Amino acid sequence: MAEKVRVRVGDRELTLTNLGKVLYPAQGFTKAEVIDYYSRIAPVMLPHLRGRPLTVKRYPGGVAAPFFFEKNRPAHTPAWVRTVRLPAPGSTKNRSTIDYAVVDDLPTLVYFAGLAALEFHTPMWRVDEEGRPLPPDIMVFDLDPGPPATVVECCRVAVRLREVLRDHGLEGHPKTSGNKGMQVYVPWAGRAEDPSDVAKAVAELLESQRPGEIVSKMARKLRPGKVFIDWSQNNPAKTTVTPYSLRANPAPTVSTPLTWAEVEACTDPRELVLTPEDALERAAAHGDLMGP
Repeated sequence: MAEKVRVRVGDRELTLTNLGKVLYPAQGFTKAEVIDYYSRIAPVMLPHLRGRPLTVKRYPGGVAAPFFFEKNRPAHTPAWVRTVRLPAPGSTKNRSTIDYAVVDDLPTLVYFAGLAALEFHTPMWRVDEEGRPLPPDIMVFDLDPGPPATVVECCRVAVRLREVLRDHGLEGHPKTSGNKGMQVYVPWAGRAEDPSDVAKAVAELLESQRPGEIVSKMARKLRPGKVFIDWSQNNPAKTTVTPYSLRANPAPTVSTPLTWAEVEACTDPRELVLTPEDALERAAAHGDLMGP
């Protein structure tokens, strides 16, 4: 029988189960530690989650066992969790709509952490108070290294990307993906242009300037040894890993905001492998490096 613990989070009562379950076997990192991390990182993570329809990757058996993506909120989700019903064009499950959860507060974040939702993924747009989609407020560039390239090469591309963005009056904000690459977010609220069109044009420009280092097309045969600038993440149907989300690697890593000085100075991929404790220490010292 699964162990159950009743806890109070803010003004909500939650039932948490299997807190001793090891979700990262290589580190002995348990579900209780996952929940503790998300509870402590919440002040800087919640602003990135609020208003955004949620997709999670759940690992009930831990990172070494099968996982599943979940967009439709679980059937047993408490009534107090905010839900928005949105169209589901191209749904692989033939749904016309999806009931998305929206993580607007700490109890909701803890609830999903208690479901072994290790990874949180969100789109570049929010919904309004009535649940209607708003225009994108972020443009994103996803930098993916094709081996033997690493995040070090991604950092070099990110610095060049920053220069091009600044030439157009835009400011980029870098973060690790928590895996092998990184992302650069660009504030986009209030702009009329389609961020996907702009991101594609920027990626193609950078590829034309440095064809030996950069590729803007998705074909895998083009990518070995280069950094793929994935501009297609700006498609409204796509999501990107949320800042401060854990990643399901053998040891827990975090998609962590960076300073441009760290990006410029990176010479070893290990420098940008950041753990939950690293993320918490950085948030305590600097606040949210991707904050408003």
